[in-house]
Amino acid sequence: MAYAYLQCQLPSPLSFLLSALFLLLLPFSSSADAGFSGINCLHPEILKDEAVARLVELGKVSDAEGYLERVFQSPASVRAGNLIRTWMEDAGLKTWVDRMGNVHGRSEGLNPSEKALLIGSHLDTVVDAGIFDGALGIITALSALKVLNINGMLEKLKRPVEVIAFSDEEGVRFQSTFLGSAAVAGVLPVSVLHVHDKSGVTVQGALRKNSIEISEENLLEVKYDPETVWGYIEVHMEQGPVLETLGLPLGVVKGIAGQTRLKVTVKGQQGHAGTVPMKMRRDPMAAAAELMVVLENLCKQPEDYLAYDGQCLESTVQSLSGSLVCTVGEIWTWPSASNVIPGQVSFTVDIRAMDDLGREAIIYELSRKIHQVCGERSVVCLVERKHDAKAAACDPELSLKLKSAAAAAGGRWGVIDDNGKEESRAVDEVAAAVPVPVLMSGAGHDAMAMSKLTKVAMLFVRCRGGVSHSPEEHVSEDDVWAAGLAVLAFLENTTLSPHLSNNYE
Repeated sequence: MAYAYLQCQLPSPLSFLLSALFLLLLPFSSSADAGFSGINCLHPEILKDEAVARLVELGKVSDAEGYLERVFQSPASVRAGNLIRTWMEDAGLKTWVDRMGNVHGRSEGLNPSEKALLIGSHLDTVVDAGIFDGALGIITALSALKVLNINGMLEKLKRPVEVIAFSDEEGVRFQSTFLGSAAVAGVLPVSVLHVHDKSGVTVQGALRKNSIEISEENLLEVKYDPETVWGYIEVHMEQGPVLETLGLPLGVVKGIAGQTRLKVTVKGQQGHAGTVPMKMRRDPMAAAAELMVVLENLCKQPEDYLAYDGQCLESTVQSLSGSLVCTVGEIWTWPSASNVIPGQVSFTVDIRAMDDLGREAIIYELSRKIHQVCGERSVVCLVERKHDAKAAACDPELSLKLKSAAAAAGGRWGVIDDNGKEESRAVDEVAAAVPVPVLMSGAGHDAMAMSKLTKVAMLFVRCRGGVSHSPEEHVSEDDVWAAGLAVLAFLENTTLSPHLSNNYE
């Protein structure tokens, strides 16, 4: 059995008047009478058509010609933030930019003193990126809030709702991820302000270039008080193949793998490529190549390298066998000439696992192997930890609410039988039949940092082939719509009073 979305036709002038009359009478109607008529005809136009158009528009905001690249506080990043800010205002939100460059849009609702629901994702990208990573979560949230605003429900929210477009999650420019969300969560070290990029510009300097003054003293102004936050949810493309394999558009995340980023520097003896005998070389490139193979073997077969003892239990090693992934993503050489033996080689190592203790065991073993290989090759090695994030568990109660919202979104779809004929079924019956799988995330997300501030939940959206961090990444228009419907259902269930939510449906 396949699921297809139940779409409304664009209203004629007469049907528009009838819909207006319907809205006037809506408070006196039962929820069962509301069904798919009237107000729901706006959903495809906003949650699908406009949302997709905005994803495409935002995907054109780039610092590079011919591919998408938008890093922390770059000119394109600032333009993207301004564009998102206009969309926030279009949804009826009050907007501002904080001292870490995060873009905020907030509705206070009926009770500004109540704890707020935060919804967010990131506006930065990797190099040669696709248009959905990060942007999908921002735009689906704004689309859902726009639906509420158009229909007069935004001002009736029982708690404040705030959308945050985080300035940096990928960590491309400064090799330090979650700059935006970590600042909001209050876990960003002040020392990060003085980290510099490849051009020597610091985080503080990049912000100052865009007229944002930040110092070690006022960094804490970005931090939210945990007592003012009810929870955080994030919609994100899955970046993996599970949902596509299952044939389902949405899934709820159980937890996010912990992550460590290392920078390994190997220093040898620079020399002429044609005059230094092979046996007399102290070649850092050859040493680095061996170290990369060591890393690959360690991460493919951790059980062959880690000993079972009081610190590394058998269950930890078994967990690593199912979740551990390691990647060398960047390599730099100096002086980087074809006829010169390099004097120095540096490369990054990205290590991820669901088990934090197991991840530390891998890092320890890798460091031991690095120094062993470097000693044998008479080169000097330095291992720097550039980023650490512990595995984050999503809140069970909040995740259940998000899962119910995803199912409720499914309840707004028609069901097509195997012969392609639409069945007539009640929304609740369809919702009960829509499975919403529970997944683990191997990718890092802003929810990891936000889990230090409040309870978090995440919704994954199906992507084609599991491809991400690539211009080939793709989320179908209908799946964008499904995500928007799920956020809308979540908002209805958690921020509207029951009688308003029922009538709205």
